[in-house]
Amino acid sequence: MDAIQASSRSGGVVATLAFAGITAAIMQTLVTPLIAELPQLLDTTSSNAVWVITATLLVAAVSVPVSGRLGDLVGKRRMLLACSVPLIAGSVVCALSSSVVPMIVGRGLQGMGMGMVPLGIALLRDVVPAEKLSSSIALVSASMGIGGGLGLPIAAAVAQYANWRVLFWGAAVMAVVVATLVWFLIPDIPAGAKGQRFDLPGALGLGAGLVCLLLAVSKGADWGWGSATTIGLFVAAVVVLLGWGVWELRTRDPLVDLRTTARPRVLLTNLASVFVGCAMYASMLVLPQLLQFPEATGYGLGQSMLAAGLWMAPGGIMMMIVSPLGGKLTDARGPKFTLISGVLVIAAGYGLALTLMGTAWGLMLVGIVVNSGVGLAYGAMPALIMSSVPLSETAAANGFNTLMRSLGTSVGAAVIGVVLAQMTTSLGGHTFASEDGFRTSLIIGCGVAVVAAVIAAAIPAVRAVAGGGDKADTAGSPGRPMAVEA
Repeated sequence: MDAIQASSRSGGVVATLAFAGITAAIMQTLVTPLIAELPQLLDTTSSNAVWVITATLLVAAVSVPVSGRLGDLVGKRRMLLACSVPLIAGSVVCALSSSVVPMIVGRGLQGMGMGMVPLGIALLRDVVPAEKLSSSIALVSASMGIGGGLGLPIAAAVAQYANWRVLFWGAAVMAVVVATLVWFLIPDIPAGAKGQRFDLPGALGLGAGLVCLLLAVSKGADWGWGSATTIGLFVAAVVVLLGWGVWELRTRDPLVDLRTTARPRVLLTNLASVFVGCAMYASMLVLPQLLQFPEATGYGLGQSMLAAGLWMAPGGIMMMIVSPLGGKLTDARGPKFTLISGVLVIAAGYGLALTLMGTAWGLMLVGIVVNSGVGLAYGAMPALIMSSVPLSETAAANGFNTLMRSLGTSVGAAVIGVVLAQMTTSLGGHTFASEDGFRTSLIIGCGVAVVAAVIAAAIPAVRAVAGGGDKADTAGSPGRPMAVEA
């Protein structure tokens, strides 16, 4: 009976954390259907309206590692509740906004909610039975992609048939539901790093370095890659992050333990995460445009915004289905095998796209394949991380890994954006990305996934420190004691 009750409780915990991750991820794609209309809605210029998206990206990048570390210090449940507050407040501010400045402030507050994802993944290690841990981690980790995949068609439908403010009121309601579920269903587990202090200089240094880097990456195409502003931001990012690294190595309780991060197993997983994030985002940029471009271009499919979202929705649903299966694969063969399998599936999806990009059903199939690979890969990366770090660092380590994925999506967006902007064609006085530009982008997505597979193959196997047995990678289950590299 106790086992049944424990299983029921853990099921509620997993469902709550997955819903929290999906909600946080939806916040990122919430305004995508409104991009073209934002200048008119907010009475501003197109360049200023872009900050509505950029603000969420920048704040999330800074907040995720900080939230993870605070979760280790003061408790993960407490930080999940803390993250829900700016999520609710930001949604309300956006819903009430009539100009660009409060909208940017609200979107920045929403970005703070992204810390829920690594906190949720780390919490699973504390409360879920070992036999269910891998599949639970896979589902919660993939919630970032699931939220993005499902959020786009929902947001498009609301934007097309209702007032745009309904999007943000709906987001506020979702955030309130998340906070309520966390309050009632998530157990209060004691902090794993009690007695340690929060590294404020480290948080400020990492935040400053990331803002400079991501600002240069996300705005470089608009400002010019050779402009003084872009180059200055890149230089500043290098200088600040190097100084941050020196501080982290010398301080007693660092925000990110770089010595742990430098272990080959953790380092290579984080590096692979950058390439996986880049590979995932390439499809999110290419497929909707191919679906919505006019048929007169010869390669566009002329779908409405809502129809394009619905064609892409099965990809998000498939990610939800595949994630728990990826957990079972991790239990059977180890997270390294699952990660390699995932990125190879992503590469196969891009290869498929080169022959199926002429039909809507073909692009839907491509989305299903690519997102299936993303579901496998996203579930495996936290398992690799948590099998290699101490229990007291799980939230911080997952926060850093989530940051690496976000960095990958930012770089992917910049690279694909440059390709599509440079390879264009004209039709009726309008300029569109050319078919060759889309094909090149798909090839880049495939190549990046192959690079991720090569990096994943180099991740060292492990053996368990305790518990007997010297199984290879499967011993590195996140439910076991910390493992060491063989």
